[in-house]
Amino acid sequence: MSTETVPRTVRIAGLLTTLQAVAGLVFVVALLVRSASSDLGGVGQLERGETWGEAGYYTLLAAGVLAAGIGLIKGKHWARTPALLMQLLLLGTAWYATGPSGRPLIGLAIAAPAVAVLWFLFNREGREWAFHASMAPDARDD
Repeated sequence: MSTETVPRTVRIAGLLTTLQAVAGLVFVVALLVRSASSDLGGVGQLERGETWGEAGYYTLLAAGVLAAGIGLIKGKHWARTPALLMQLLLLGTAWYATGPSGRPLIGLAIAAPAVAVLWFLFNREGREWAFHASMAPDARDD
């Protein structure tokens, strides 16, 4: 396999990761819309500044995930590790949503794409692509 060729599975993982980032940005917009309302009720009482801080945090996180997703689509090897880390974090979130929070459908909606991205990046093609990135240029056989 040529190191210049990015496997389709890696590109699909990048697309799914990018969609996860877009979902994070939609969540940020929802937080900002909520902060504009007169009643910030819900679980606990949040001040407007706290909601903006939360939106800022998730904006930074979503931007990082977006960069990793686009990097995978473009075949950038650096993007694999942040994408994998994000999927593992999302699996923990899915477990919490399914178990302690009692929201199995939300947990499944979070876990399914995370498991898919992990599979796409750890299958044979994804591993070969990642392995060739760490080889010295003179060690390649192409």
